[in-house]
Amino acid sequence: MRYTDRPEAGRRLARSLEQLRGQDVVVLGLPRGGVPVAHEVAVALGVPLDVLVVRKLGVPWQPELAFGAVGENGMLVLNDAVLEELPLDPDRRERVVENERAELDRRVRRYRQGRDRLPVVGRTVVVVDDGLATGATAEAACRVVRGLGAARIVLAVPVGPTQTIDRLRAVADQVVCPQPVHRLGSVGSWYDDFAQVADAEVIALLARATGGPPARRGRRGRGRHRARRVPGWCSRDRGPHPTASGSS
Repeated sequence: MRYTDRPEAGRRLARSLEQLRGQDVVVLGLPRGGVPVAHEVAVALGVPLDVLVVRKLGVPWQPELAFGAVGENGMLVLNDAVLEELPLDPDRRERVVENERAELDRRVRRYRQGRDRLPVVGRTVVVVDDGLATGATAEAACRVVRGLGAARIVLAVPVGPTQTIDRLRAVADQVVCPQPVHRLGSVGSWYDDFAQVADAEVIALLARATGGPPARRGRRGRGRHRARRVPGWCSRDRGPHPTASGSS
C-alpha cells in the first residue's frame, strides 16, 4: 500500500485512531514532514493540533546514536545506557546540548509565532510523523512528552519497519502503523509525492488549526531545565557536574 502524499496518509492514519474520538486528546506533529500528516489526523478526530519540536542529541562521531534529547520548556532527557558506554566528556556533551537547544529555540519561535504550547499534562497525546526509519527521533519525542506529563502516549505513523515499531512499544503506550513492513528501504519510497515540507507550510497548518493568524506575544525566557524522571532515560537539570549515565 502506497500513499499519494502526506495529507492522504494522514487521512488513512486517522481511520486507525477512531477509538480516540471524544477523548481528551491532543495531536502533536513532528516537523517538518509529520505536521501535514498530523493536521489531517487532528481534523478527522476533531481535536487540537500542535507541533512537537524535539532535537535528538546525537553522539558527535555517530549522529544517529542518540545519547538524549531536548524539548520545550527546558526539558532534557539523557540516555543512561549510551552515556555509560561512550567516552563522551561532560564539556563535549554540553556543547551538543547547547547547540541543539539553540536550534530548538529557533524552530519553536518560527513555528509557534508567539503561541503558547498546548498543555499535555494528564491528556492522551498522539505523536505523529510521516514514517519511521531508525525511530530515534520518535523515541526521543515520546520520552520528552512523557516527561512533560502526558497520561498516555500514542505514536502514530503511516509506515515503518516492524522491528522499529516493536522497539518503540517500550516508550509509547500504543504504536499505530497501518503499514508495517519488514524492508522499509526509505520512508519516501512509500509515497508518490514525498516533496520536502517547507517551514511556511508548517506555520500555515498550525495557524489554520488555531482558527486564525498566529497571536504574537512577548518572548518569554527559557528558564531552567525541568528535572523529571523518564522511564528508561533520565531527565536532569543542567549543571556543572557530569550527568550520571543515562529522522526518525
